[in-house]
This record gives sequence, C-alpha cells and structure tokens, in this order.
Amino acid sequence: MILIKTPEEIQKIRESSIILANLMKELSKMVEPGVVTKDLDSFAEDFILKAGAKPGFKGYNGFPAALCISINDEIVHGIPSKRVLKEGGIVSIDAGVFYNDFHSDVAITLPIGEIDPEIKRLIKATRKALKRGIKKSKVGNTFGDVSNSIQRYIEGQGFGIVKNLCGHGIGRGLHEDPEILNYGKRGAGANIKEGMCFCLEPMLSIGISGEIEQDKNGIYRTKDGSLSAHSEHLIAIVNGKPEVLTEI
Repeated sequence: MILIKTPEEIQKIRESSIILANLMKELSKMVEPGVVTKDLDSFAEDFILKAGAKPGFKGYNGFPAALCISINDEIVHGIPSKRVLKEGGIVSIDAGVFYNDFHSDVAITLPIGEIDPEIKRLIKATRKALKRGIKKSKVGNTFGDVSNSIQRYIEGQGFGIVKNLCGHGIGRGLHEDPEILNYGKRGAGANIKEGMCFCLEPMLSIGISGEIEQDKNGIYRTKDGSLSAHSEHLIAIVNGKPEVLTEI
C-alpha cells in the first residue's frame, strides 16, 4: 500500500532532507584522491548527530555505517573502511537521515580526481536520467511512465540499466511502497497522487548487460566489472508536481 503523506508529514520529511542535502554538499567537497572512506563516514555520522538527527542507514538490516560508499564497479551498499579513493575512479555516496520520525535518502556519484571522458559521460547520463524521471513524476502519470522515461534515456545513451535494484517510497519507513523500477511500460503501475513521497534512483553501468552480483558482505557490483554510477533524489508530490526535497 502506498502511503499518502499529509502536508505536516511532508514538512517533516523536508526538514530531514535539508539536513541530508547539507551533509552531501560537504561530502562532495571532500572527495579527492587519497581520502579514506572510513573518514568520510565518520564525518557524516558526526554531522548528522550534531544536527539532532540519526543516521538512517546505520543498523538498518545490520548495516554498520552511516554511509554506503561504493567505488568503481560497486553499485550500492559499499561499506566504509580503510580503503583509499584513487585517482581516475568514481565513488557513489548514498546517505540517509532519520529526523523527527521521518527518513530522507539521497545518492550522488562523483569523480575521484581526473577521469576519462566516457566515465564523465556515465556520471552525466545518470544525473540526466534522474531528471527525466523527476519530470514525469506528477499527478496524471503512472510510475510506469516514470520508469519508461528513465529507461529510454539510458538506452539512448548506450549504457546498461541495473534492473535488479530500484527506487522506493519513503516516510516513517526508509523503504516503503512502491518499488520504482528504472525500466517499464508507459501507463503501467500505480497512479501518482498528491502527497506521495518517493525516491528515484537510476543506476547505470558502462557494460550494457546491467547484470549484477552480490558479494558475501552484501555489496552489489556489476557482473562484468564495468564501472557503475548511481544518482538519487527524494521527491514529494505537492500541488500535483514533483518537489525535490534533497536538492544539493
């Protein structure tokens, strides 16, 4: 069941999202060659706690950190550690905040120093696919319209779509209905309604198969070892239109 949020509940999600967006702005400045991923996580947890909130991911299904930090061929659920960011790669940072009983969730993919043009194109395409999905997220459309818009853009760019992972509703729960795929048919799925809150998160890979595998630590990565990028925003449907609550 897709839960409809009241204006008061959306405001609480908005407040949670502001904390998260401010955190991601700071983390974006910190990403460079030589940075230890555990240091990024420590900074994030301290930032969230100082804001009077809690890390939304830490302890969720046993996850040990405040951030998911996924490098190169890792798609999602990368665990911060003593690993060092290396020149020429990419890193996806996925973060969540729990504040006043409501969750927020956002993800960005960033270059580590100088990267090849094709990798730049991958990151840009991931962000643009997300924008296409957001534009379709309005009353009068279905979630299939959103998914199809994302799919057509990704395929048009010649990248692979990660099909086994998806976006989701959000509110008092970190993951609520509906599941929002990054591919689909126009007109399919539930109708988008006023008061819905959900996360869109296209995940692309340079390898066109989009096939993935999960390791013993729960980290998802591309099966062919190709680089993957991930971009996510939290959207509320307000006055029939999408309001991006996690704008960075």
